[in-house]
Amino acid sequence: MSLSAALNSFKSSALISWKPLGKLQQTIAGCIERAGITLHSGKVARVKIWPECAGVGRYFDFRSNFIHASVDYVQESPLCTMLCKDGYKVRTVEHLLSALEAMGVDNCRIEVDIPDGEESSVEVPIFDGSAKEWVGAIKQVGLKVATDETGNSCEKMIPFLIEPVLVHRNDSFIAAFPSPKAQIIYGIDFPQVPAIGCQWFSTTLDDSFYTCKIGPSRTFCIYEEVEKLRNLGLIKGGSVDSAIVCSESEGWLNPPLRFPDEPCRHKVLDLIGDLSLFAQHGSQGFPVAQIVGYKFYAYSTLLEALGGCIIVTE
Repeated sequence: MSLSAALNSFKSSALISWKPLGKLQQTIAGCIERAGITLHSGKVARVKIWPECAGVGRYFDFRSNFIHASVDYVQESPLCTMLCKDGYKVRTVEHLLSALEAMGVDNCRIEVDIPDGEESSVEVPIFDGSAKEWVGAIKQVGLKVATDETGNSCEKMIPFLIEPVLVHRNDSFIAAFPSPKAQIIYGIDFPQVPAIGCQWFSTTLDDSFYTCKIGPSRTFCIYEEVEKLRNLGLIKGGSVDSAIVCSESEGWLNPPLRFPDEPCRHKVLDLIGDLSLFAQHGSQGFPVAQIVGYKFYAYSTLLEALGGCIIVTE
């Protein structure tokens, strides 16, 4: 099963009920502009985020090629989430989309480019490896009610899970259960890296909690795997300024951590970004459900696992 097909099965109409909760769709109140080094290519990319009309949703603009932040355009990619349409690709979108989803930016145009570049692929900057830069930018510019082209506001639709779902591969799994509120329980286990070990983290999807307790959590890597990844042409722009690095024998090489369980919190950050891809027409992407996940070491692995075995129980 392809990645997009796997995600589509997770948002099947048989499993999801879209309901209004009296909330209006929002957009940002002004333009956000940021530039920074990208994780995998190591190049500098510029991002401008513009307000957009209600009902349009979130989409990327790469040299006037529009790619909606949707499951329909997800393509397999190592160590990041990538969207692709008509040969144009936008990589490493998960941190930005996580911040937009959690902070309630339902509609926006995300313009991404590499100065003087001719490539058909572009990345979103990695910054410090967290969503902190994006959260701060959204809070600085503020939000406003989005209106359509006729000036009317639109109600925000919310996806509610109505049937339990289990997806597993070997000893890794993600399960979702109907719940009156969005909840996440997540675990990781790195027995070969004692400084990380086994961690669990749980939270509800709340913008104030996200701002302080999830958004600042940084991506992490294992020092002994860095050379292998670079030989594969990955993480060319990675550094101790864009990730927390842990050695199997020596522990954390660039402390201090922002949270004792920062690696696990970052996986939750990525999960929010990836599930935001279920959004459509300015709706919420993250489903209202209790979601329990364990031992996905990268979200390319999580999304790949969604194509494994889906069991729907009564």
